[in-house]
Amino acid sequence: MTILWYVGAFALAIGVLVTVHEFGHFAVARLCGVKVLRFSLGFGRVLLRRQKTPEDTEWVLCAVPLGGYVRMLDEREAPVPTADLSQAFNRKSVWRRLAIVAAGPAANLLLAVLIYWIGFMQGVTELRPIIAQPSVESPAGKAGMQAGDEIVAVSAQAVRSWSDVRWVLVRHLVDNQTVDLKLHSHGGERMVTLATEGLGDDLERADPLKDLGLAPFRPDVPPVIGSLAEGGPAAKAGILPGDRVLSIDGKPLESWDDLVRGVSASPGRPLSIEVRRGNEFKSFSIVPEAHSDQGNTIGRIGVAVQADSAWRDRLLVELRYGPVEAFGRAARQTWEMAGFSLKMLGRMITGHVSLKNISGPVTIADYAGQSAKLGADAYIRFLALISISIAVLNLLPIPLLDGGHIMYYLAEILMRRPVSQKVMEIGQQIGFTLLASLMAFAFFNDITRLLS
Repeated sequence: MTILWYVGAFALAIGVLVTVHEFGHFAVARLCGVKVLRFSLGFGRVLLRRQKTPEDTEWVLCAVPLGGYVRMLDEREAPVPTADLSQAFNRKSVWRRLAIVAAGPAANLLLAVLIYWIGFMQGVTELRPIIAQPSVESPAGKAGMQAGDEIVAVSAQAVRSWSDVRWVLVRHLVDNQTVDLKLHSHGGERMVTLATEGLGDDLERADPLKDLGLAPFRPDVPPVIGSLAEGGPAAKAGILPGDRVLSIDGKPLESWDDLVRGVSASPGRPLSIEVRRGNEFKSFSIVPEAHSDQGNTIGRIGVAVQADSAWRDRLLVELRYGPVEAFGRAARQTWEMAGFSLKMLGRMITGHVSLKNISGPVTIADYAGQSAKLGADAYIRFLALISISIAVLNLLPIPLLDGGHIMYYLAEILMRRPVSQKVMEIGQQIGFTLLASLMAFAFFNDITRLLS
């Protein structure tokens, strides 16, 4: 059942993103007066087919939902009736052909902007970047950071949550830059500098915050259940909000962290959990569900702590913006993520970043399933991230991709004549080899992660 969940989440993500991408090509082609013969979602055997008249676009759904295509009227692919020549793709100006090809990646980028825009307007509650006590050997410890310090800026860029801190740090780590942090603490504000050399070489393996010695501050709170996940192991066993957990397998608990550690260390193993409910003592046998967390398998029983209102106000922040500011932030985040993806690819090519950071469909399916389990908001944000990745990949100047066609059209504009058919055929062979090699390496990384 778990595998079906992950496969389903992955198939839905690919289906949505491919549909958006191909609809971009379709919509601009129609605007440019090009006749679209077929809009296909997926490859292989046709499962569903719809076409109002022989002159209309044929809409099909195929058995393999790992891509799609828009087939346009084109003399290079088949003879075109004289009456339809004005609607042929190859008869359009180079600027119109370029716009049609670029519309697919543009649609994916616009989808990401839309998702982030709605998210920024709706608002989200996140952890303030208040740190726990770092180890003395870590860069944070060596810089003199203390428990309770709140990070308010990273290299002059203001941050309000841990997700902001992570994003800005990762961008700096790729360049192996030192990072200046502006901190707010009981003693006022101060600046510290963290050494980051070598931490950005393998971001797939490393947790940049952990490697720097940065972790969210956790107050000592009692192990009292605040809420339960519907259908989770704890709810099924009969645990109720307000229950105070006394022990796990006979080992007394002093804090919520003790409960988290005990459950996390026991995925799939029955635990004997004793609780106090009012004046009664009850025992339950609960089997934590196995979850993947940064390459490790941990246990979860679907419970949340009973939050103290004072600590909640201190540790959490609600991020919400008006429509105009939210749109600006959405566009900037999409632009920064696209640029970061290109930078990572460039540093992989030059050998400055490990090729282990390349992920294939297995890893993407894993992330799709994990984000779907976290809820609709997390899954939709995952769609935005993958949509940006698809746009960036398709814009690479590799023949067979949209970026390869754009490269040909730009050359045509500069040379004032189309690229020769022979050059395009050679380019297709090179492009196929590059893409096949990239996919093989991505699959190899996926299998390596599974085995390790």
